[in-house]
Amino acid sequence: MRKIIFSLLSVGLFSFGSFAQKTSHAPVGYWQQKADYTMDIDMDVNTAQYKGKQKLVYTNNSPDELNKVYYHLYFNAFQPNSQMDARLHTIMDPDGRMVNISGTSEEKITESRIKKLKPNEIGFIKVNSLRQNGKKVSYEVVGTILEVTLHSPIKSGRKATFEMEFDAQVPLQIRRSGRDSKEGVALSMTQWYPKMAEYDFEGWHTPPYIAREFHGVWGNFDVTLHIDRNYVVGGTGDLLNPQEVGHGYETKGKKLKLPKGNKLTWKFSGKNIHDFTWAADPEYRHDIYKMDNGIDLHFLYKKTMDQKFIDGWKKLQPKTAELMKYFSEHIGKYPYNQYSVIQGGDGGMEYAQCTLISGERSWESLFGVTAHELAHTWFQFLLATNESKHPWMDEGFTTYISNKASNDILGQDRPNPNSGSYRGYGFLVKSGAEEPLSTHADRYDTNRAYGIASYSKGSIFLSQLEYIIGSENVAKTLKEYFNAFSFKHPTPNDFKRIAEKVSGIHLDWYLNEWTQTTHFIDYGVKFVKDKAITLERIGAMPMPIDVEVEYADGTKESFNIPLEMMRGNKTSSATLLKDWGWAYPTYTFEVSKDVKSVKIDKSGYMADINPLNNTFSVE
Repeated sequence: MRKIIFSLLSVGLFSFGSFAQKTSHAPVGYWQQKADYTMDIDMDVNTAQYKGKQKLVYTNNSPDELNKVYYHLYFNAFQPNSQMDARLHTIMDPDGRMVNISGTSEEKITESRIKKLKPNEIGFIKVNSLRQNGKKVSYEVVGTILEVTLHSPIKSGRKATFEMEFDAQVPLQIRRSGRDSKEGVALSMTQWYPKMAEYDFEGWHTPPYIAREFHGVWGNFDVTLHIDRNYVVGGTGDLLNPQEVGHGYETKGKKLKLPKGNKLTWKFSGKNIHDFTWAADPEYRHDIYKMDNGIDLHFLYKKTMDQKFIDGWKKLQPKTAELMKYFSEHIGKYPYNQYSVIQGGDGGMEYAQCTLISGERSWESLFGVTAHELAHTWFQFLLATNESKHPWMDEGFTTYISNKASNDILGQDRPNPNSGSYRGYGFLVKSGAEEPLSTHADRYDTNRAYGIASYSKGSIFLSQLEYIIGSENVAKTLKEYFNAFSFKHPTPNDFKRIAEKVSGIHLDWYLNEWTQTTHFIDYGVKFVKDKAITLERIGAMPMPIDVEVEYADGTKESFNIPLEMMRGNKTSSATLLKDWGWAYPTYTFEVSKDVKSVKIDKSGYMADINPLNNTFSVE
């Protein structure tokens, strides 16, 4: 049995870890909508305009009767005076990719690039007609949202078929989507089609698009694209007719049958996904890297880049296979037979079965952005959280696992692969600009607060959870989370409940404090008197405490003090002490020998914003 030492000055019942429960299913009563798309797109690469026909079969799996539906028209954001444009004028630190900066360092002049777009450079999606089950319906375009009033409601458990014809124009590359990127990629086609908004237990999700995050309806996509025959296309789904397009795609024994004319027809099919993305350029080089498990990795990048960048893209290919294996082993098996890494966009952004990244990077940067974006396949694509409402689950979980993968694959040997996130979070807290993680992605006061919160504080949620429940339990939680919620729309509470059932530890306090408040952690060693050690909680957020004591004779002993609200404790070789009730500002325990020094959290996995008071030396 482990030795148990009781506190002298704190009050509370000692709590043992309960028997961990196991789950592999979503909650009883869970439901989600379904949207199956069939689209035919005719692209004119000279005008950057395209005509579209869309058939959407919508299944109402909700218990509610729907009298309206809503579509996202994302390209409408790339117009002067749009809300995206307005946001660039009002936010303190606009995204540098979306503005032009002039003037001196003392007097900078920032101008929205959207504001300067000419009529032939803007983006738009114009709906020409829309029918529900063959009958016209009334609709209104409000910025980036199409509001549709149904002529007859969609009853619970029933389907409706919507047929739409639309015209669209690809904007100049401003953010994520667009034509003629900084690196010369012709077409980065992300969020390019009328996309049905998600309806779930919280209702409709229809935020105006200001260049942040997404949420989509699971379904199937069949997309036919007619485009200039010189363009190479890559993106979401399986290419059904490689023998009719060539361009490096495998024909599986079939002879090429390239049709005559100025255009080729590309036919793609994507099953059980919630978005569809493609990119095209006449200078793409297309490589296929075959993995041993049958997954084909596609790499599309401009062959006109400097050789040093092309060499990086070649070196990237086997490393991407290693990343795919790592994520499949540590989260859950990748369920599709292909994935594409494509040069395009304006940095790095994940999409269905592919990512778009800028390509003129150092090798280290190219690997890093690929590791992050590929990890998004699990966190937000397969585990499709509403990243507009919970960007920390999307960006934070991805940062956590991609840092661990990079540490392993590149042999970086960092004790805490997410140490950079701790530094960023500490900076944000001390800046006074922190906002709760529960803030909607669009509503952060600054881009800096959004970025550090979502990426850094979000990743610490998991790495610090290792400190609370143990690294083995976090590893098990990720796998159970995938088993229960892949191909669904999990919420923060869903993840918390999986972690509770795996560990047997109550975690409601942790989810609340870390994501819904800006309470910070600050513990210190208050004093040591004889053989009694007194700790103090200075910050508002309570935590379990790991303590290492070095005795005067040179020996060391580790102690674990559970938080009373945990109703349990992590498995540890440390001496287990009585738990600490959060309302008590101090906690004292006795040891058996003279003390030389005391250190709180030797691991550094607790996000204490003032580590200087974590160590105490006896004079």
